Amino acid sequence: MTQRFVVVAYDIPNNRRRTRLHNRLKDYGTPVQYSVFECLLDDRQLARMQAAVARIIKPRLDHVRYYFLCAACQGKIETTRAGKEPVQEETSWVV
Repeated sequence: MTQRFVVVAYDIPNNRRRTRLHNRLKDYGTPVQYSVFECLLDDRQLARMQAAVARIIKPRLDHVRYYFLCAACQGKIETTRAGKEPVQEETSWVV
């Protein structure tokens, strides 16, 4: 299956839900900031991750965004300070 590079960003005001979501997203990708993850997922993994997110958040209060980056855009990721490097295609996650 083809894998896609997905950036997940969220804004959740409730500490407990935010922590639960952060811990769950670690099953699917790499946290590059507390509320931002980079993931390399196939369609099945993406669907599972989005279902897990839906079970945790409260849609009227919480905000989650999914950014799908093409290979060319992924290669243009820049960082301005020390931190984790962007997820590379060799990385694989078992869920």
